[in-house]
This record gives sequence, C-alpha cells and structure tokens, in this order.
Amino acid sequence: MASRFAAASLLCLAALLAFAQKKEKIPGDDWISLFNGTDLSGWHKVGNESWTVENGLIHGKGLTKDYGYLETEQPYKDFQLALRFKCVGDGNSGVFFHSAFKPGTADVTQGMQFEIDCNMMHHTGGVYAEDGRQWVVWPAPENESVVRMAEWNDYLVEVVGNRYKSRLNGVPMVDFTDPKPGAPDGTIALQLHAGGRGNMEFKDIWIRDLSHR
Repeated sequence: MASRFAAASLLCLAALLAFAQKKEKIPGDDWISLFNGTDLSGWHKVGNESWTVENGLIHGKGLTKDYGYLETEQPYKDFQLALRFKCVGDGNSGVFFHSAFKPGTADVTQGMQFEIDCNMMHHTGGVYAEDGRQWVVWPAPENESVVRMAEWNDYLVEVVGNRYKSRLNGVPMVDFTDPKPGAPDGTIALQLHAGGRGNMEFKDIWIRDLSHR
C-alpha cells in the first residue's frame, strides 16, 4: 500500500513539474506586441492631431500648431520598449513614459520622454522631463549622428525604477539614474511636436513588462 502511495505521489509530482515547465517563458518570449499592424487597438488619441494606420504603419500627422499624442490604454511601470520610427520631413517626436494628461486636453501633467528628432545634434535618445527640469541627459556628442533622416531607425528604451536607458540603431545612447524621479508609473505615449513639426511613422512596437521581476 505504501509503495502504491509513493508511486502515485511521484506521478503527481512529475505532472506538476511538467506543467511548471510548460508555463515557463522561453527567453525573449515575454515580449508583447503593442501594435497589431491593422488598427489602433490598445491606444487612444490625445489632442487633435491625426493618427492613422496604413500599410501596416502608424502615421502621425500634425494638423494644428499644438502637441498631439497617441497613448496606450494600459499604464506601465518598469519595461523595455522596442520600436522602429521614421521622421517624415522635419518630424519631431518622443516616446513618453509614466505619462498622464489633463482630461480633455493634450496638456501633460506628469511624465518623461525619450527624444526623437532626426536632425543632427537634437539629442535623439536623450531624456526630457515634463516637470520643469527639461533636459536631464543627452547622448554623448559622438553619438548625435547615429540617427537616420528619412530612414527607419531602431529604438530600444528601458525604464526600471529611476534608471532610464536608450539604444538607437544598436548604439547605447544614455544610461541615467534620475535623482528626482516623478510618478512611478503611467502610460506610454508617442508624440507629435507642436508647430506642425510632427509627421512621423512607427511600426514594430513591442514591450517587455519588467514590473514583476
């Protein structure tokens, strides 16, 4: 009787281990797509600028002289975000994080941004604070030429607590620990710069949530 009980226990343990192994994430398999290539599900527009999906791309077009944003419906705390962007004309943008907006407006009430500007020496990859501090870190001068005008750029940004990192076209741009961090979480938002300088294209947007690691 004892041997039968032991055998049954071993079978149960083996089944539990097999189930646990199935639930484990394969390295790299914990990235989730934030853009399905068809529509803006999971996002909503902030402001009056144009955000459309055509040919598998998100097209952001400035219609007014105001700022505009495309914001995730879900907030994020710690994460890695990968995307590809292309500046159209004199397009200027940014990847906002830990963001929030005044209801019914495009006024930012909290958040930071990883800069996107394909003009030379405009600090793509740097971090700009919306709390009055403005720029908190720029890329090294020798990396200001990494961004590609009118071409696709690969962008990887990471936020873990008060540490912000960015990589552009495979080149590390900033690794900054913020001495005065703001809100610990919030939405992610793509920006269209005010003044009509906002024509942008985005694709291949993926996120890896690091909040529970």
